[in-house]
Amino acid sequence: MQIYQIEFATPEYDEAVRLREEVLRRPLGLEFTPEQLAGEYADIHLGAFDTSGRLIGYLCLTPLSEGAIKMRQVAVAPEWQGKGIGKKLVAASEELAKQLNFKTMTMHARETAVPFYQRLGYRTLGDRFEEVTIPHFRMEKKL
Repeated sequence: MQIYQIEFATPEYDEAVRLREEVLRRPLGLEFTPEQLAGEYADIHLGAFDTSGRLIGYLCLTPLSEGAIKMRQVAVAPEWQGKGIGKKLVAASEELAKQLNFKTMTMHARETAVPFYQRLGYRTLGDRFEEVTIPHFRMEKKL
């Protein structure tokens, strides 16, 4: 498996949108709008690819102000879940964020994913809230 940055509006990015729709959106009855996707132009897109070059995982980073960067849209293909792909994507995103001089990684984690991120050193901040129709927690980690 290889993890590398993919560019917006490329075939790899289109593949990432399909993966995110399958894993994150469709189960909630949601679809991306053209405006939502256009808003990802300035984001950093990381893809995990199997040995045949197929996208098996994705993670998006959105730079914020004051040294913080937000992790979003972490998705792993169903047949690859539970095999360490998400953990490797998070580690790669943290390393890249450090290289870009970000000091804090933040996210809105689905409640079901909170234990996963806690094992990776993230802590919850504040109360549970609803986003995209399901419970989330704000989480962060100092890099």
